[in-house]
Amino acid sequence: MPESLRPMPAGAAGLGAQLQVAVTEMAAWMNEYGDVAAHPSQDVDLDALAAAAADLRSRLRDNYPFHHPRYAAQMLKPPHPAAVIGYVTAMLVNPNNHALDGGPATAALEKDVVAQLAAMFGFPEAPRHLGHLTSSGTIANLEALFVARETHPGKAIAHSADAHYTHARMAHLLGIESVAVPSTADGTMDLDALEALLGAGRVGTVVATAGSTGLGAVDPVHEILAIARRHGVRVHVDAAYGGFFRLIADDRPDGIAAAPFLAISDCDSVVIDPHKHGLQPYGCGAVIFRDPGVAQHYLHDSPYTYFTSDDLHLGEISIECSRAGAAAAALWLTLRLLPLTPDGLGAVLRPGRRAALDWARRIEESDELRLFQPPQLDIVTYLPARDRLSEVDAVSAAVMAAGMARPPADSLFLATYGVDAAALAARGHPVEADVPTGRILRSVLMKPESEAAVPWLHEQLLGLL
Repeated sequence: MPESLRPMPAGAAGLGAQLQVAVTEMAAWMNEYGDVAAHPSQDVDLDALAAAAADLRSRLRDNYPFHHPRYAAQMLKPPHPAAVIGYVTAMLVNPNNHALDGGPATAALEKDVVAQLAAMFGFPEAPRHLGHLTSSGTIANLEALFVARETHPGKAIAHSADAHYTHARMAHLLGIESVAVPSTADGTMDLDALEALLGAGRVGTVVATAGSTGLGAVDPVHEILAIARRHGVRVHVDAAYGGFFRLIADDRPDGIAAAPFLAISDCDSVVIDPHKHGLQPYGCGAVIFRDPGVAQHYLHDSPYTYFTSDDLHLGEISIECSRAGAAAAALWLTLRLLPLTPDGLGAVLRPGRRAALDWARRIEESDELRLFQPPQLDIVTYLPARDRLSEVDAVSAAVMAAGMARPPADSLFLATYGVDAAALAARGHPVEADVPTGRILRSVLMKPESEAAVPWLHEQLLGLL
């Protein structure tokens, strides 16, 4: 691959130096409290430590090159160097953001970044919203559905058939009914089916997906919201994957449709994962509620915490207890450098969107491939031009395996996506359904470096075919 296509985000070259500064300065802060003799029980042989660390580095080579544009498979990439610096610096202290007793500084940082996320979605300024970071989008959605259960007891939650499996799983965990609303031919919620379902009165909350993890499909949140309000139903938005695309939801040719993302500001809650497009390490999710009054559903007390301050302790408004304050520090530092604006973090997302559009065009112009459906975000799905679904499945699996088996400098990493005959037919693909289901190919182009790599990626794909 040309030298110009090798990814090196700003700050990566100086990462080691910045981490050394972090260790030195945090150690100096610790020394302000006086010398203390380290207990010998934690002493280790330095040569043994070096050998074990070398073994760890060797074992970590058994990974896919998430950092490189030749990895065009799943929604994975390393965090930004700023996030690494922020995380490691705070981790040296190891604050716990459950309570101000355990992390006053990072709790303040968390409130700051959550306010920035809320503002990005158009929610009212604090204290007129309620939110916090979580360890994942799954936990964030669990909290949103927990509040849905408490505000509409006995009512079901509805979500698209293409929504993340989190919702059905979390509904089961919470002991509430979940209903899968059929999807249309582009993987979004069928509005006619939703209208009919809500008319029956059994649903209390609708989950709209702003960026499905399979196809990157964006439900028409604005239309879902109008239908839900007519029936007195809440709307929760699962924007774990696609939420940061709000920054480029401007209807421009290299942006995305604005209406669904603008409507989030009027919804009841939203989930977003900074550990996806927010350039953060795992795990960093967030849940935000438009109505701060939902705090009543979290009410609890503890005889041994919440004692240092009468200010809000984040554990008072979350289901999780111990959470890494380092996650808040990492996100805060990143947003200082890449703010939540179209020219800040939005400029990191737009190249991936252009990459998806470019690759989709090349696929459509190819005789060897068919575009499964046009990309709505930065996820491209496509299939080998074969007559039978069994052949599509076999070739897709073979292409993925062959790309991974190449030497590192010539490799190509793709993913597969399971479809059935009905999904293919709905999108106009004339494939004989000789088997019930099969695999097609799928690529997530969430690294900005992917834009320059698309011509090379496409040629490599054709070579594998």
